[in-house]
Amino acid sequence: MALPPEFHAMARRVNNWGRWGGDDQLGTLNLITDEVVRAAAAGVRGGRRIPLALPLRADGVQTGLIPGRINPVHTMTQINEEVFGPGAVAVSDDTVCLGLQTATHWDALAHVSHSGLLYNGRPATTVTASGAAHGGIDRVPPLVSRGVLLDVARAKGVDRLPGGHPVVPADLDEAAEFGRVVPGPGDIVLVRTGQLRVYRAGDRAGYAFPAPGLSVRTPEWFHARDIAAVAVDTLALEIVPPEIDGLWLPVHALHLVEMGMLQGQNWDLEELSGVCAEEGRYGFLLCATPEPFAGATGAPVAPVALF
Repeated sequence: MALPPEFHAMARRVNNWGRWGGDDQLGTLNLITDEVVRAAAAGVRGGRRIPLALPLRADGVQTGLIPGRINPVHTMTQINEEVFGPGAVAVSDDTVCLGLQTATHWDALAHVSHSGLLYNGRPATTVTASGAAHGGIDRVPPLVSRGVLLDVARAKGVDRLPGGHPVVPADLDEAAEFGRVVPGPGDIVLVRTGQLRVYRAGDRAGYAFPAPGLSVRTPEWFHARDIAAVAVDTLALEIVPPEIDGLWLPVHALHLVEMGMLQGQNWDLEELSGVCAEEGRYGFLLCATPEPFAGATGAPVAPVALF
């Protein structure tokens, strides 16, 4: 089915193709300049470190809904083996098999295409069985910037948003005002819906759909503020089922293809929510470099917020 005119109109309004040159593969990460990083680092006062990643374990967030997104299968290959001879140092080794978008992760720009194209007009056919020739996750440089938590749930006075709640620009404005923070160029915005509380309470099946998520109206909000990347605490990032009948994953397409903006899912923002409220500030230094799998369309990340 062809994408509707309404989608193409939004795409034109947020399109960044050619903004940083015809060969660019970084997209909005170009907005994270040395000056942005220095300003973010200057905000670290006490050295408090908050982890934002889910544990990688066999009973993780994946329920089989998305083919290929398997939870980690961890295997010990050596257990206290004296591989260099009797009486020598013993070694334990292990391997793991997992979907790269399994738990806390970034989606690479090559993760999504539409109308046969990737970010910056690259043909979608450049993604092959060998991986992504352009826009792979290995193209992401060391990712450090100011993180901004938009705690939509806490701003509304609830533990978590109800399933099916579309997070619209007015919700983002409300959360920014609540946190007394102004998201701006080069920032990495983290949007908390509270949905992860369902999974943390042991309800893996409940951490699915319908769930709260970003509205198709939000990419223009991020584009207007020159946000570098966005991550959320949900499985799909955007609202599912879609707001526009028959238009699945439009936010993915607008972020990754049109804007060239990195996006992340399954980020654990629960502890961060409490710390931001306690510290009275919703901006912090964020370190969130993905694992550089060559040609991959996404990768796990273990982000850390520093106060």
